[in-house]
Amino acid sequence: MPTALIAEAVCRQHDPGWNHPESCERFDAIMRGLREAHLTEMTLPLSARKATEKEILLCHDPAYLLQTRHEIEAGLTQLGTGDTAVCLRSYEVALYAVGSVLRAVDAVMTGEARNAFCVVRPPGHHATRDCGMGFCVFNNVAVAARYAQRIHGAERVLIVDWDVHHGNGTQDLFYNDPSVFYMSTHQSPLYPFTGEPGETGAAAGKGTTLNIPFPAGAGRAELFPAYERDLANAMQLFKPDLIIISAGFDGHASDPIGHFTLLEQDYYDLTLMVMNLAQVYCGNRVVSVLEGGYNPGALSASCVAHVEALLYGCRD
Repeated sequence: MPTALIAEAVCRQHDPGWNHPESCERFDAIMRGLREAHLTEMTLPLSARKATEKEILLCHDPAYLLQTRHEIEAGLTQLGTGDTAVCLRSYEVALYAVGSVLRAVDAVMTGEARNAFCVVRPPGHHATRDCGMGFCVFNNVAVAARYAQRIHGAERVLIVDWDVHHGNGTQDLFYNDPSVFYMSTHQSPLYPFTGEPGETGAAAGKGTTLNIPFPAGAGRAELFPAYERDLANAMQLFKPDLIIISAGFDGHASDPIGHFTLLEQDYYDLTLMVMNLAQVYCGNRVVSVLEGGYNPGALSASCVAHVEALLYGCRD
């Protein structure tokens, strides 16, 4: 089965404003790198679709959905719920971002593809049930996890978040839910100033949140044991049916926002670690979703390494 790639140019129409780090140049840089490495020729192209509002409501409140649509259609340049910059096209583009990931879930869960990488924007892991935060409108990976459960019968979903920022929105959405395991490695202190080791879930979800923060300057030597040891041990009990990656590349040493020291080879090896887990527990089913990464060159090189690992790693 091939590796699928979803990368629709519609995501370029989300414009957060002049000199904003989450610009459409990110998409352009990634696609340029994938083409130059001939990876677009070697992956299965999938067409995106818009998520329905009913699908968005799998994770978001109706009032937030209504407010977001009205504010964007009214021409506001920032969501009233937080610090997310938007333009007139942002609502529709955000629906395409979620829909792209749902299409990837369909492909991976039905065997059309072995795994998938979704080049989407705006990103999503800071978006809570009722609040857009950071650069995020809707929580792409959270909706995808719930969709995989409701539509494809996945009982347990693992979300691995290696963005340099903690995915507070994803954590909040599943904090009480034992059927979704959320694991994050992230820089601390750093926006959004959540994700302490003591945040492990609540009620029935106690023990299905794993936060492993690191100080600025951390890199391969510090982060890798979190995946090789802590995550691997946790999965012996959890045994996921699907793995979704919140694939932020702002932990790269050249990123202007994060302060980790990872390199593109490290992202290749991180991908292999996750794929090894997928091979053991869930028939290689991995859906990777772009989050952060704000140095276009470093982002491009890291995504090339990531897709190469998805293509070539853990062959049956």
